[in-house]
Amino acid sequence: MGASLRAGTIEFKSLSCTGTKNAREALIRTPGPGRYPRTMSDWTSTAIALLEADANRSADTHLHLFPLPVDWDIDLYLKDESVHPTGSLKHRLARSLLLYGLVNGLIREDTVLVESSSGSTAVSEAYFARMLGLTFITVVPRSTSQEKIDLIEFSGGRCHFVEHASEISSEARRLASECGGHYLDQFTFAERATDWRGNNNIAESVFSQLAQERHPIPRWIVVGAGTGGTSATFGRYVRYRRHATQVAVVDPEGSAFYDGWAGTADAPAGRPSRIEGIGRPRVEPSFVPTVIDEMIRVPDAGSIAAIRMLKERTLHWAGGSTGTNLYGAFELIARMRAAGETGSVVTLICDGGARYAGTYYSDEWVAAQGWDLAPHRARLDRFLDTGEWA
Repeated sequence: MGASLRAGTIEFKSLSCTGTKNAREALIRTPGPGRYPRTMSDWTSTAIALLEADANRSADTHLHLFPLPVDWDIDLYLKDESVHPTGSLKHRLARSLLLYGLVNGLIREDTVLVESSSGSTAVSEAYFARMLGLTFITVVPRSTSQEKIDLIEFSGGRCHFVEHASEISSEARRLASECGGHYLDQFTFAERATDWRGNNNIAESVFSQLAQERHPIPRWIVVGAGTGGTSATFGRYVRYRRHATQVAVVDPEGSAFYDGWAGTADAPAGRPSRIEGIGRPRVEPSFVPTVIDEMIRVPDAGSIAAIRMLKERTLHWAGGSTGTNLYGAFELIARMRAAGETGSVVTLICDGGARYAGTYYSDEWVAAQGWDLAPHRARLDRFLDTGEWA
């Protein structure tokens, strides 16, 4: 298979697990220096160039200013990651994970890529795998909605089903081994795949975009944790640059990250999150609690109330994790107001709302979850009127 460019992709032929496994086994049986190539292949060089070209085409994502009362002297910015080609913050992660595999010699032109994700990460990884001409398989629970499956397959991926969500990581690891493939493993490698010192990561982008604002060094950066990669990038970057910025992580109901950060002894395992993209039933390896200054637990109904309020006030249509971010950002701004502080706060629009039209934006679906949005909406409106978080 050649490494020539054609229409933004590498020409390829789909591979079966059997054939790839045999090729990898032959490589593994090769002893001594011949086991791994000493020089980068033309294919790898071309693959890296394709991923870098995508980053260059994508340029930067917008930093929107949320309308707060002017006399507060506090600015809230929303970095809109929904405008990436695959529609979410996970576009950055997927590109980083593939680059990490390429530069470490773990991904070659016949490598099957495997992941454990039924959400935005799988969609983005499928997009990049197709760009490089690689087979991509993601392990998903059998309960995954057809809407999500269709989106992954539209992006070029294939779904491998297991009965229970708790099985996806172990099955992905087994499948990658059987196929002679590479397990991308977002939950382990997210925090190390991104260059936190710079190289156009999301933290560097935010601070560059704030340079001409009235409060260019934010008081708080507020993010959620799905893998922990984004909070690790921001936390390391602000320390490396010696900024007086603090990093807060918001966590949905049932997630284990809060207890992992707090060091709660013998904390029970969490449950699958109902806020897609963030929250995990266990503390994942890529979660770095030591670079996080504050964690805030956010009720799921509060997250959904927040995205509906966002849509009404700004016309930005976002997913549930954006609501979790907003809810936490409002609480921190209220604390700043109470302490007489001024400054700026930055959070993220993680993905667009269109893919959640039948869930978070459906009154029937919300009612079926047992969520009452009214008290949370009242709290949000009261905050925007008075600056108090009661």
